[in-house]
Amino acid sequence: MRHALVVDDARAVRRIISGILQKLDYEVLEAENGRAALDLLTGLDFVPELALLDWNMPEMDGLEALRHIRAEPRWASMVILMVTTETEVERICLALEAGANEYIMKPFTPEILVERIAMAGAVV
Repeated sequence: MRHALVVDDARAVRRIISGILQKLDYEVLEAENGRAALDLLTGLDFVPELALLDWNMPEMDGLEALRHIRAEPRWASMVILMVTTETEVERICLALEAGANEYIMKPFTPEILVERIAMAGAVV
């Protein structure tokens, strides 16, 4: 079974992304912010193949979570996509420099999400 982690403070967005990923045969884990995502990852005995992080979240934003994940060698294989309303080129560059494999701007269609997951190197 393939696993994906969806991190977004908006429950509706988590549900939409989770539904798309479940159709791609991913078992989906969800977290409402970066801190909750790191706590969840730390407690797992496996590494999700894929993570989708929102940027703007309370407690710990997606960029900070991304940096923490990329600093942990055991999570190095995870494909990470930023999924956010942040559209400034500087922000996109920051995320990619921090280790994001791909960047998706909200709003998006299911087709765009699947395409970007594939472009990032995850199985679709």
